[in-house]
Amino acid sequence: MFRSRISLQCLALALAQALTLHLVVVAGDYFKPFNVTYDHRALIIDGQRRILISAGIHYPRATPQMWPDLITKSKKGGADVIQTYAFWNGHEPVRGQYNFEGRYDLVKFVKLVGSSGLYLHLRIGPYVCAEWNFGGFPVWLRDVPGIEFRTDNPAFKEEMRRFVKKIVDLMQENSLLCWQGGPIIMLQIENEYGDVERSYGQKGKDYVKWAANMAVGLGAGVPWVMCKQVDAPEFIIDACNGYYCDGFRPNSNKKPVLWTENWDGWYTTWGGRLPHRPVEDLAFAVARFFQRGGSFQNYYMYFGGTNFGRTSGGPNLITSYDYDAPLDEYGLIRQPKWGHLKDLHDAIKLCEPALVAVDSAQYLKLGPMQEAHMYSGNAHNEGQSLTLTGNASSCSAFLANIDEHEPATVQFLGHNYTLPPWNSARANKDKLSSFPYLEQVGAQTSIKAAEFDIPSLETVSAPLLMSQKEARHISKSWMTFKEPIGTWSEDNFTFQGILEHLKVTKDQSDYLWYINRYIDILAF
Repeated sequence: MFRSRISLQCLALALAQALTLHLVVVAGDYFKPFNVTYDHRALIIDGQRRILISAGIHYPRATPQMWPDLITKSKKGGADVIQTYAFWNGHEPVRGQYNFEGRYDLVKFVKLVGSSGLYLHLRIGPYVCAEWNFGGFPVWLRDVPGIEFRTDNPAFKEEMRRFVKKIVDLMQENSLLCWQGGPIIMLQIENEYGDVERSYGQKGKDYVKWAANMAVGLGAGVPWVMCKQVDAPEFIIDACNGYYCDGFRPNSNKKPVLWTENWDGWYTTWGGRLPHRPVEDLAFAVARFFQRGGSFQNYYMYFGGTNFGRTSGGPNLITSYDYDAPLDEYGLIRQPKWGHLKDLHDAIKLCEPALVAVDSAQYLKLGPMQEAHMYSGNAHNEGQSLTLTGNASSCSAFLANIDEHEPATVQFLGHNYTLPPWNSARANKDKLSSFPYLEQVGAQTSIKAAEFDIPSLETVSAPLLMSQKEARHISKSWMTFKEPIGTWSEDNFTFQGILEHLKVTKDQSDYLWYINRYIDILAF
């Protein structure tokens, strides 16, 4: 048993009756139709504000056989939502020829999410980055005459709109949007465009406005998001990506605080170290986010998976996209990260009724680097259809010590609490007359061991290390392929000059072989 130094402890001071917020699933497949709106505090799902925890899973980075187990483990880990990108180059490898089969069966993946009782956040992009080949753009896009990517360019906007509409229409045709009884509660257009917008000047600003209007004009009937986009229009929610987003605020006081990418690890490069983010730091970041008014948080990634084939993009990225995620590359639970976060999610959900019942927290300074946020009072409605069940008069307090090195003892409501360094805490009492108690959050540690039937290097002889003359066993299921000797084939052609690689291979291969011939004439 491993008990981490982070504890999340909650104080519910006036909770006479627990509020219950739950999902209603019809026949184990889909939800009853419901609407999704939002106010400055949270997404409002079927009339109720929600505190949502999302698990990032990219469907093409796993096999379809893995999808049900990944979704189930995400739900057991405390997720309410599954988040994924839509990958344009996988779905339209050739212009006008679509692929929604196998690992790219997006409809099947969304249906599995819905049948599990989870919501879905679909990030259409269509530029997704994601350390994916060409950032998700199909290679044929660059051959469109006059095209310029991700800017106010007619050729690009036409192609982008066509694909985004294709995905939205596909979701609607299969009744996968929430108002149809499906799991999709939110969509995303573009992706971290704010990082490059300045380089495009005014055309970049115009493109942002066009993309937002184009997306909403498709009539999906759910909120749209732009991440890392400080100039997102009023009708688009701008969201945060990063390691810490507790200090993030959207560009309008009418929008909720969303964290679309909480980087719980990082990708791996050839020759580089395996990235690792300690769960203690990750859990503190999540607790602080919800403590300071956040309402939607997504782990990027909850399951990273594998870059199959030639999908790995970026410089020198390896095939694995494990990302040090709570579920490892093979879909196995990674401890203590998965278990610790599960305990954290359970504790946060205990406070959900109090968190959504108020518009903002009461802030208390407890020390030079210690503070408290208290949520109390009745739900406040500003023109939205907002209802709460049970007793809406509730209270929850979060205590935090943001000192990275030293513990601190603080006094709160007449009681002393000792907080470890870099720690967020909540206290909970289940009866009005009971004394508040501190609730420790712990997690298990698992060690994966693998045994291989091979001799150790210390005991084998040199000849055995160098070669094996005879094979001990040859599988009867193996197949052989003999490659013909020579380089000429039907795909060969001659050309005078140097060709650009992608215009020749059309992204069908990473290799382009040249044969040069020259005649050296000697004069005597």
